Amino acid sequence: MEKLVLDYIKKNNLIAENDKVLVAVSGGPDSICLLNILYNLKSDLKIELFVAHVNHLIRNEAKSDAEFVKEYCENRGIKFFYKEYNIKEKAKVEKISVEEAGRNARYGFFEEIAKEYNINKIAIGHNKNDLAETLIMNIIRGTGTQGLKAILNKNGIYIRPLLDISREKIEEYCEKNNLKPRIDLTNFENNYTRNKIRNIVIPYLKEEFNPNIVETLTRLSKIAIEEQDFINMEVEKYYNEIVINEEENSIKIEGKKFSKLHIAIKKRIILYIINKLFGNTKQIEKKHIEDIIKLIDNNIGNKYLTPNKNLKISIRKGIVVFNKTY
Repeated sequence: MEKLVLDYIKKNNLIAENDKVLVAVSGGPDSICLLNILYNLKSDLKIELFVAHVNHLIRNEAKSDAEFVKEYCENRGIKFFYKEYNIKEKAKVEKISVEEAGRNARYGFFEEIAKEYNINKIAIGHNKNDLAETLIMNIIRGTGTQGLKAILNKNGIYIRPLLDISREKIEEYCEKNNLKPRIDLTNFENNYTRNKIRNIVIPYLKEEFNPNIVETLTRLSKIAIEEQDFINMEVEKYYNEIVINEEENSIKIEGKKFSKLHIAIKKRIILYIINKLFGNTKQIEKKHIEDIIKLIDNNIGNKYLTPNKNLKISIRKGIVVFNKTY
């Protein structure tokens, strides 16, 4: 399996020579498998390895999970970073789910380490089954075509070298290499959406409809990624044709040219502009996009929209201005 992962890394340009790679390790099968493989490939890849572990202070076994990962690292001379967060308290204060609070804490910690130690890659142990689960979860929540991509093997400094490996193969590797990963028993409880998809939905789909459902969903994701790449190139091309002026807090476009575009491109250009201004599109909903398109297409008088407190879209004499308001 190490050769499969090495080939996948090279094919997708996930790691380059002299990279500093921080591996996020919970101690479970996926992450300990990833760490062991990268450790064994360290000489071939010519990389420096680091490990980060976050204790969410939820499970009684969490402290021994941390000790397990720490011992693995000490035995192999890998620098180990550890942090504790009271995730339930964090979720309560921030009024978000425990899952989201945990993810925010982990990724925030990883990025702190990366910045301090000039680490340029953060490796996550997501696998093929995780991708399938995420895709189903996105569909249930009402995703657009963007959500069909599910999980990317490379997103900024984050890489996922195991994304083309099934959970079954990972567990076989752990057993064969006597890794004795820690098992999080909460994964078998159906309290969270992902666990329900993992433990109920996918087994049902396998048994009743398609025994290769994980492979099928993985294939759909790969198709979506290829097609989204093409669409993104088209969006950038059309954006460059209609943009008048681009500044840090303001972008101006030609309203008439925008109105002649296909509705799908219009929607994407609006998201593209907002992402340029804010670095994300989190606070923009489907209704906001539709209202912005309506404003530009109608172009009656001096009008403006404020989809949220940080964004104002105004139109005057055919010029559409997207302004940051903070």
